[in-house]
Amino acid sequence: MSETLTGTAASGQPAATTESAGVTVTNNPAVSSLTGVAVSPGRASGPVVRVAEPLGEPASTPAPADPVAEAARIEPAAAVVAARLEAQAETAEGEAATILITTAAMAADPALATQAQQLVTAQNLPAARAVYQAAEGFAEALAAAGGYMAERVRDVRDVRDRLVAELLGIAPPGVPELTSPSVLVARDLAPADTAGLDPAKVLALVTEEGGPTSHTAILARALGIPAVVAVRGLLALDAPALTVDGDTGLVEVADPEAPVVTAVAAGPAEWNGTGATADGHVVKVYGNVGSPADAQAAADAGAEGVGLFRTEFCYLDASAEPTVDEQRQAYTAVLSPFRGKPVIVRTLDAGADKPLAFLSPEAEPNPALGVRGLRIAFDRPEVLDRQLAAIAGAAEDSGAVVSVMAPMVATADEAAWFAERARAAGLDRAGVMIEIPAAALSAREILDAVDFVSVGTNDLAQYTFAADRQLGAVAKLNDPWQPALLRLLKLIGDAATATGKPAGVCGEAAGDPRLALVLAGLGLTSVSMNAPAIRSVGASLASVTLDDARSLAAAALSTGTPADARAVVAAALK
Repeated sequence: MSETLTGTAASGQPAATTESAGVTVTNNPAVSSLTGVAVSPGRASGPVVRVAEPLGEPASTPAPADPVAEAARIEPAAAVVAARLEAQAETAEGEAATILITTAAMAADPALATQAQQLVTAQNLPAARAVYQAAEGFAEALAAAGGYMAERVRDVRDVRDRLVAELLGIAPPGVPELTSPSVLVARDLAPADTAGLDPAKVLALVTEEGGPTSHTAILARALGIPAVVAVRGLLALDAPALTVDGDTGLVEVADPEAPVVTAVAAGPAEWNGTGATADGHVVKVYGNVGSPADAQAAADAGAEGVGLFRTEFCYLDASAEPTVDEQRQAYTAVLSPFRGKPVIVRTLDAGADKPLAFLSPEAEPNPALGVRGLRIAFDRPEVLDRQLAAIAGAAEDSGAVVSVMAPMVATADEAAWFAERARAAGLDRAGVMIEIPAAALSAREILDAVDFVSVGTNDLAQYTFAADRQLGAVAKLNDPWQPALLRLLKLIGDAATATGKPAGVCGEAAGDPRLALVLAGLGLTSVSMNAPAIRSVGASLASVTLDDARSLAAAALSTGTPADARAVVAAALK
């Protein structure tokens, strides 16, 4: 990886630099520009407002004089925090409201309060410390689950900090009240903080951590706020004003006396609900869901179906494998908003990197490359068969047009093995996820074995670049505009065209309205994303012809960096 932080010394001479692990940094703190991952387009400039750092660990002493009374403080504090978030949700709309309601539900979760109360009485801890430790236990479990679930760790820690602040009687962390348009600078933003932002007051968002699949990125796009994440060195930058370019990822020190530049956000996307280019080439626009609330949000946003239904929610809190009937009921609740519409259900994505108690995975030296996803089913096919039976039952109960797909498939033989089991369970349409470079390189042979494929760009990027998708230090490598990733996607699009079978994208790359045009031009036949992006992506596709999309794709493929790929597409669209 190469990242350059450029600065000029007070003498006017370039600041001295050192190199470490391929990263060039200045020895002079007067850095004039930084770069990060551009996640929401637009350019804005203005005064900086820093978001307070998350609360530190509360003290474990002094021990409470009355542990029972101390434990009794926790539930009322949780109720206060939940009520604040619910009140905030009443003034929000769409995905922002959904996120605030979900965060409020987490704050009021009796499991968290009960665990914290037990820590107070059993270990004689202050309530704030007990809440902190209990929440960390939940956060660690989600982090171990990996992928989408690991991305919810920030939500849990946000709730933790709000509860701790309430118990300590101090101001909760989060975005301060803005009195004038400002550029927000933070280590990271909790989803609830991002959901509550006023686009009229927030010129741009810049964070030191986070990545292209974070909620900050998703919601910034939905709100029309330029945003750059994973800006290493941001918090050490002492600048009263910044210029932020959400198209290139460039963050520059600005003159605090210069006029404020407000990004011109696009108005609400006008989309007729049919995924297609201007000349009628069909590119289906689907939603990604992982719970009944997600499914309803996607349906309300106009999704034509579901391109990725993550079934892990049914297993996370289970000490034993859920029964077929329990799974069937849970899946039916998610499928019901899409009666008569296509829904692609991904079978259980678990393993040593996402441990579930009833699977008892053995410890592995590198879990991300071990027995996970479909590989679990090779040793425990009965678990897969029971899930397939539950999915078939839920399809019947809900009236949705259900297909199934398997995660972590590497070869055509594995794809064929899965398709045979799915069809034996009464599910006529079977496909697989392409998340491994080997599968992308064998896309033609895999499509000969199954009915469709769907590309998980988040995992495909992390395996292609050997860069953990949860690690901010390597977030730039996981940028979905990376030309190397686009070239792999072209191989998949070409295979789909040659076989006449569908190939969709269900990673967060699909939620970028400009990148969705490139994906269509590469031959992908559907895009699936979180609810906030659905209308804007549908409208974007309708604004170009298929030939236009192909030209944009060719231009992006010809570049050498994600910044160049973004720039050439932006220039062509202008």
